[in-house]
Amino acid sequence: MIWMKHAGDVWVFAYGSLMWDPGFAVEEARPALLRGYHRAFCMWSTSYRGTAENPGLVLGLDRGGACRGLAIRIGAHRKAEILDYLIKRETPPGEDVYQFRPVKVAFEDGTRVAAYAFIANRKNAKYAGKLAPEAAARVIVAAAGQRGRCRDYLANTVRHLDELGVADGPLHALLRRVEALCYDRENQTREKAT
Repeated sequence: MIWMKHAGDVWVFAYGSLMWDPGFAVEEARPALLRGYHRAFCMWSTSYRGTAENPGLVLGLDRGGACRGLAIRIGAHRKAEILDYLIKRETPPGEDVYQFRPVKVAFEDGTRVAAYAFIANRKNAKYAGKLAPEAAARVIVAAAGQRGRCRDYLANTVRHLDELGVADGPLHALLRRVEALCYDRENQTREKAT
């Protein structure tokens, strides 16, 4: 397995729920920049944030641009356990979508470290591609899965990006559109009830 080729600690690039819900105790996390990829709601979810009948969307790293997030250090003593967990969580069964990429991590001396990043595979059936913002918002409003509502996933990601001081214009705009759709739905429900 590719993870085991690197001795010692490893770093993983977090850009979505791994920033705020990693599922394991984080030893160290630092602001990081990954060039060549951007965060996008480009992957269908039929379990975590949707169902087979009503798929949701989750974030992936898609080609182009740059992405600010966190680099999370995983100690050598827990590497096998945590990376096995992350592979199950972040990748479709039997598919290697993780790649080793140079990530600029915010060390005081400007040091760069290489980190694993889970890159969206455009050939996978779960790749949704670049949906129009309105279409993505409608999916996000309507979907929920094992780990909760898709819209909560979006809101939590935006909130944590704000806490990190990371501007992500497209994600902020998507959240505003989702909130507007939710407001419209609630008003329509109230009107029908009266």
